[in-house]
Amino acid sequence: MTRKGTKPAVFLDRDGCISPDRYGYVSDPSIYSLYPWTGEALRLLQKLGFLLFVVTNQSGIARGLFDIPALNKVHARMHRLLAAQKVRLTGVYFSPYFAAGTVPPYNIHHKDRKPGIGMYERARRKHSFDAGRSWMIGDRKTDVEFGRKAGLKTILLLTGEGAGEMMYGLADWEYQPDFIAENLLTAAKLIQILHK
Repeated sequence: MTRKGTKPAVFLDRDGCISPDRYGYVSDPSIYSLYPWTGEALRLLQKLGFLLFVVTNQSGIARGLFDIPALNKVHARMHRLLAAQKVRLTGVYFSPYFAAGTVPPYNIHHKDRKPGIGMYERARRKHSFDAGRSWMIGDRKTDVEFGRKAGLKTILLLTGEGAGEMMYGLADWEYQPDFIAENLLTAAKLIQILHK
């Protein structure tokens, strides 16, 4: 439901969207980094008045590769790097669930795991935003499906896994992206053009 007078939001995947996805399951904060264009892209979206949410699947927790305190340290570094770029996120949501994992209670099917929209619903309960003017940006099929199921406009990025996902199956996806963009900065500039 659209709430009159509220700001729109942009939901962002983490790995492959705002940060490189070259290390697999990141549990060491020292190796976490942003793409060179992330700061500029998110500053532009902030200037346009968007709330910024990160929504990230972190199945490494269910797989026993790292725990929530380790993830919190990675996210603390993410916040510091973004703050240095004059970017402040409205919220960060993660899903530790993976049904084939080995660590209870996270080795279950759960609506928080994209393409389920549990993380969107959590953001919706806590924050007021205009869903009808909001977006989802990510580099995977699951990001597009998440966005479409939540009623958001979607942008598939060619960074991260995006180029491979697009080349080897896009035509067969049940949920198609509204747009495809080279990277997050290109996506932000597209949103700037379309934003009303």
